[in-house]
Amino acid sequence: HGDKNTMLTEPNTAIVTERIAHKYFGNEEPIGKTIWFDNRLECRITGVLKDLPVNTDEKANIFISWPTIRGFNSWIASDGAWNGMESELQCFTRLRPGVNQATVEKALVGFAAKYRPKNKNVHVYKLQPLSEVHFDARYGGAMEKSNLWIISIIGVFLIITACVNFINLATAQALRRSKEVGIRRVLGSLKGQLFWQFIAETGVITLLAASLAVVLATLILPTFNDWFHASMSIELTKDGLLLLFIPLLIVLVTFLAGAYPGLILSGFRPATALKGRLSIQHLGSFNIRRALIVTQFTISFLLIMGMLVITRQMQYTRQKDLGFDKDAIVMLPLGADSAGLATKTAAQRLAAIPGVEKVTRCYAAPSSDNTWGTIIKFDTRSEAEVFRTSIKAGDDQYIPTFGLHLVAGRNFFPGDSTRECVVNETLVKKLQLRSPEEALGKNINFNGETNVMIVGVAKDFHDRSLHEDITPICITNYTSQYMAYAVKMNMKNIRTVMPALEKTWNSAFPSKLYEYQFLDDSIAGFYEQESTMLKLVRVFSFLAIFIGCLGLYGLVAFMVANKTKEIGIRKVLGSSVAEILWIFGKEFSRLIVIAFLIAAPATWFLMDRWLRNFKYHISLGPWLFVLGLLIIAGIAACTIGYQSIRAALANPVKSLRTE
Repeated sequence: HGDKNTMLTEPNTAIVTERIAHKYFGNEEPIGKTIWFDNRLECRITGVLKDLPVNTDEKANIFISWPTIRGFNSWIASDGAWNGMESELQCFTRLRPGVNQATVEKALVGFAAKYRPKNKNVHVYKLQPLSEVHFDARYGGAMEKSNLWIISIIGVFLIITACVNFINLATAQALRRSKEVGIRRVLGSLKGQLFWQFIAETGVITLLAASLAVVLATLILPTFNDWFHASMSIELTKDGLLLLFIPLLIVLVTFLAGAYPGLILSGFRPATALKGRLSIQHLGSFNIRRALIVTQFTISFLLIMGMLVITRQMQYTRQKDLGFDKDAIVMLPLGADSAGLATKTAAQRLAAIPGVEKVTRCYAAPSSDNTWGTIIKFDTRSEAEVFRTSIKAGDDQYIPTFGLHLVAGRNFFPGDSTRECVVNETLVKKLQLRSPEEALGKNINFNGETNVMIVGVAKDFHDRSLHEDITPICITNYTSQYMAYAVKMNMKNIRTVMPALEKTWNSAFPSKLYEYQFLDDSIAGFYEQESTMLKLVRVFSFLAIFIGCLGLYGLVAFMVANKTKEIGIRKVLGSSVAEILWIFGKEFSRLIVIAFLIAAPATWFLMDRWLRNFKYHISLGPWLFVLGLLIIAGIAACTIGYQSIRAALANPVKSLRTE
């Protein structure tokens, strides 16, 4: 609905998607209706967009006209504003045909010199291709390409593990088919014919497995989507790439899993096979099977170590002292008149609720995605500083509410017109001052017009996620930029406090929507991708271990069957149960150690690269690798233990009766 040429030309107008129009207005005509955006902007709807597809990276459902923003905050949205950046404001540029990204970036080199001739900062302008946003977390992308590669590699590891299992079990079962092979060879079958027969058998198994996998994936996908907050679907009739991928994967797995057993089976000599004199030595080099088992253990170790490192890092992000209180604090978006008396009065009413300890009006919490960065001039220096400073607007209750610690000076005095501020230690260091006390009493100018005096220095706190360094910060009472209440409560009274907050809000702002979010939940959102990765790695690790255990169990069972008489003879000659168990244990212990020596350096390299995404992270201590080794050894011991103990405790008379 609406005229696309005029719908976003006037102030205080907006267009919404069909979903939003139906949500708020049902079947009524939405054109001309009024909505409040973020409890701050009143806008008249002038158009309705078709709903955006679920797989788009553009999640916005409400688009406000540019004249609205420019009138609402001319400091940041006017045509000549160069003072700061706002994440909600983006500029999309369609390049002319034949013009590439490098050409435009080259033309932008002189942009700052032309439009900011007096500014001494170094400006670099880069274009962000829209096609790359999906894989760039800085722009709200769904997942980093590096994480996608990690998941893909893990998937390949799982396929290799399954193929290794099939090879080991198929060669272990080959002795039972020796007479079949001998008869076929005597009747004239060629090696090539036998090879392709076994390949065909493997192909049938793989095809059945693939069909079952598609059915299971279709059934599991809704649960998977709920778990990972995704919206994926399997549409074989519409997805050409998937239709091509599945047959290619079937062919690849068939040859990976079936080629070696096929060569072994087709290579049996007819006379030896028919006489039943084939032994385990005829199944190819034992070193090859050892190498396959080492491969399995190596992959399992990589996945388990990856899970341990990611789990430990996520625990670190949750437990690390951020330098401020994040627990038991709820954030309430402010009403439209954030600078008015109503919000100050409402803050006093909220603070009077039993169980509420402190309340502050602020721009955002100390750590938030909603940042306000600008360039400052310090005291009598003639030039602006070359670094950006984050402005944290808040009243005099901001510091006590969030539990910030002062290392010098005092908190700024209450009062909406007071021009005082508290800075952090990083800003003092960036200004190259000798001590926090040296900053006290000096002035800071930002926006080119606002002068505030430094009255205190706060101990550094993490104002962003642990992926980034602590930035220079200036906390000041800037009433026009108050966008939320932060309410510190006693969690013992949460059952009564939360309803009381809503009741007080609805009384103070009857026409505004009541919304809230706990601060620790919003901070946890910084690590959403890492949480998703951890879930995936846990699932993949379980699958790899499960597949590996199946293979180990089958291989040990085969070894026990082939060593039955040897074990009987050893027991008759006086071997203890422990000595017989060591026959199996020493072989697999050796393979586990070899796998550990291969996997440990690779794991350290990969996990070290992953941890570099965090400015603050755990160290890869030796205990992590020892723990991983113990887990692998424990899983292997449990897998082979039952068969080994059963063989060691068996009556030697039964095993030797056929001799």
